[in-house]
Amino acid sequence: MLKPFFIDKLCEGIGLIAAAFYPKPVIIRTSDFKSNEYANMPGGKSYEVDEENPMIGFRGASRYYDESYKEAFAWECEALKKVRDEMGLDNVIIMLPFVRTPEEGKKVIEIMREQGLVQGKNNLKIYAMCEIPANVIIADDFLESFDGYSIGSNDLTQLVLGVDRDSGKIAHVFNERNPAVKAMLKMAIQACKRRGKYIAFVGKHPQITLKLQNFW
Repeated sequence: MLKPFFIDKLCEGIGLIAAAFYPKPVIIRTSDFKSNEYANMPGGKSYEVDEENPMIGFRGASRYYDESYKEAFAWECEALKKVRDEMGLDNVIIMLPFVRTPEEGKKVIEIMREQGLVQGKNNLKIYAMCEIPANVIIADDFLESFDGYSIGSNDLTQLVLGVDRDSGKIAHVFNERNPAVKAMLKMAIQACKRRGKYIAFVGKHPQITLKLQNFW
């Protein structure tokens, strides 16, 4: 009974949000808990590995094709397909988090296709979070597969500056307005504009976008 419960609960939550804004697009980011977050859930310690730095460990797209997790991602895909196809909420756009390489992105998109979530069918768009320097540096390679980006400034900042955003000891170094971070933001925006792809911005400090108006 676990699978039907899981799918029904996801459909209920996603459907409620998608219906509230229909027919305007609603972007749903697929699961991106870290191993320590899963481990702290009831029963989680029985399934999760102990990682020294979960922030850059077993998370995001890398989970979706791993033998230990891919069944859960298949359930997630089934719920998203049900929302779009059975509930008629085709305004749902799917966004994949923490995609480390273009090859990884293609692998996950293929898994989604096998689960009935076919990019382009029924106007399905698939975006990626832009939160790893590689997403910026070789953006053109990623955007061959994805329909757009949403810049995740929190993770992008920690990976550009080498700052674990969960560490209080070095929190003073974490600065989304750092010139190196802003250069990355500019590159990502310009790559999407150059290719006519969707681009958005998320993070704890979205007011930084006011400083980036000349990039758009």
